[in-house]
Amino acid sequence: MVRPGGPGTEPPPPPPMGGYNGKILRVNLSKKSVTDEPLSYEICRRYIGGAGFVAYFLWKELKQGVDALSPDNKLIFALGPVTGLLLPGAARYCVGAKSPLTGGIAKSESGGYWMAELKRAGYDAIIIEGKAEKPVYLWIQDGKANIKDASHLWGKETKETQEAIRTELGDEKIQSILIGPAGENLVRYACIMTGLHDAAGRGGLGAVMGSKNLKAIAVRGHRLPKVNNSGRVKEIRQQMLANPSRMSEMGTGGPEMMMMEQFGALPVRNHRDGLFPEVNQIHGGVIKETVRIGMEGCFACPVRCKKVVQFEEPYSVDAVYGGPEYEALGALGSNCGVSNLKAICKGNERCNAYSLDVISTGVVIAFAMECFEKGLLTTKDTDGIELRFGDAEAMLEVIELIARRQGFGNLLAEGTARIAKKIGQDSEKFAMNVKGLESAMPDPRTELNMGIGYMVNSHGADHCSSGWIGGIRGLDQFGMIEPVPDDTSLKRLSLFKLTHCLLMLRDIMVMCSFAIPDYDTIIDLMRAVTGWNTGWVELLKVSERILTVMRLFNIREGFTAADDTLPERFVNQKTDGVLATQEVPDREKMEQAKSYYYTAMGWDANGVPLPEKLEELYIV
Repeated sequence: MVRPGGPGTEPPPPPPMGGYNGKILRVNLSKKSVTDEPLSYEICRRYIGGAGFVAYFLWKELKQGVDALSPDNKLIFALGPVTGLLLPGAARYCVGAKSPLTGGIAKSESGGYWMAELKRAGYDAIIIEGKAEKPVYLWIQDGKANIKDASHLWGKETKETQEAIRTELGDEKIQSILIGPAGENLVRYACIMTGLHDAAGRGGLGAVMGSKNLKAIAVRGHRLPKVNNSGRVKEIRQQMLANPSRMSEMGTGGPEMMMMEQFGALPVRNHRDGLFPEVNQIHGGVIKETVRIGMEGCFACPVRCKKVVQFEEPYSVDAVYGGPEYEALGALGSNCGVSNLKAICKGNERCNAYSLDVISTGVVIAFAMECFEKGLLTTKDTDGIELRFGDAEAMLEVIELIARRQGFGNLLAEGTARIAKKIGQDSEKFAMNVKGLESAMPDPRTELNMGIGYMVNSHGADHCSSGWIGGIRGLDQFGMIEPVPDDTSLKRLSLFKLTHCLLMLRDIMVMCSFAIPDYDTIIDLMRAVTGWNTGWVELLKVSERILTVMRLFNIREGFTAADDTLPERFVNQKTDGVLATQEVPDREKMEQAKSYYYTAMGWDANGVPLPEKLEELYIV
């Protein structure tokens, strides 16, 4: 049958978009409005999802110079095309905003169950704007969203909040992201908890949520969008299941922590020292034999990598908050000089209950301990606390003060960069942050690429987005595993650029590094889910586009090449251990490497993307 108008006038069929709902939920808390918006094929194809959507919407919609804790900031939650499928590692989401900690872009990923519910509820992303007059939470169910009163939840810890929401809405299967007192009190490194033991940890996004008087987003959904080739997706799932992950035994932070101490990679006493023989008392093997009661995982994932600990003496630790992973064992343990495993577990539990980023919390406390040791802080400043390395009780006491911004905790809630600025006396030399974001636990002195990643990363010293060549599965197909003799060569840095793009590809698809397949399978998976005839050239170009957009965001907020630097401690030797005598990359070499990275990315000598690079990446 020919339509009126004659042959050839029919509109072309819409391009395939398997795996997407094609819909964004926009919530303006100031106006109390909830609206659905279409998500176009063009945006999906150019930015894929996850970190791509976060970067795009913040770049396009956020005004220059907004206060990160004002109603003008926007909080973006984004899924990817594979999110919520019955695939290992596909249960993740990305969230981002302007960071109250760094003043630049912040993004963070988390696993769990919430994102699978959101995909089934009919949305690919949520954009939160404005500020509610009083505490609220957002309730999303099968394509409908409502803003509900949360005055009775304000001040509660995350467990109490989750239980109250499920009781109020009458469904124990509701999944929530939520904040505790640290987010409410605008601790600059407060995190967003996904359930009770997963966190979108970095950059203070929990404080942004608190600044909007948004306590939680509760979700329930029942309908998954169709994929292009469900048969092929099932085949890929079987391939992934045939390659079990070693993380199922202990998660992160296993006995290899002892080896890390031996070659200098373990953070010890604010990244100052190298030797910490007590590491044999705090690693995952000890946890397994003493306080662990099980292992848990994310939605549809067989890699049960998450420790669950429980005990009653000398502290009561609730199993619902999971257990400490490597970053917590390092941050609250060796980096604070603490070898009391149960105290570390308690500190991890409190961080989850209060919605505190356990990495920044531990690094801040370690910095304060060193300031106390050097006499830059005294008991007059610390509310009488003898804040010394190794003092587990002091560490736990300070966590309480930080979460509630009480007394000395009000200063520590500001993060190491602001604390150092207030204390002065050269304390910034051992304030372990990049762009204001406290350093993750991998020590960049043992891996040049990690150090460069910390430097050039738009959101700072985040290990998940920095990476190292040998640590990425499947790079042998690019001939990248063999080391290049000159680590600061342009060739090496070009390979690092590729590594950076691959890490970003993981974050735009929002897949877990513990379960992600080799990269050829990722291409196959993208084709099977979306129906797109895509490949390496396109997907790496998308990754480079997003890295560049994040760079542009920071430049707009006043960041320059001078911000792409490591704290002085990271370009000096440690006080003891192998890195006390072994040569470490100096400032000059790191600056040279940074310059090479700029060249590889198509940026000028000041780290500003060149006009021809913007045209090539179609950034408008």
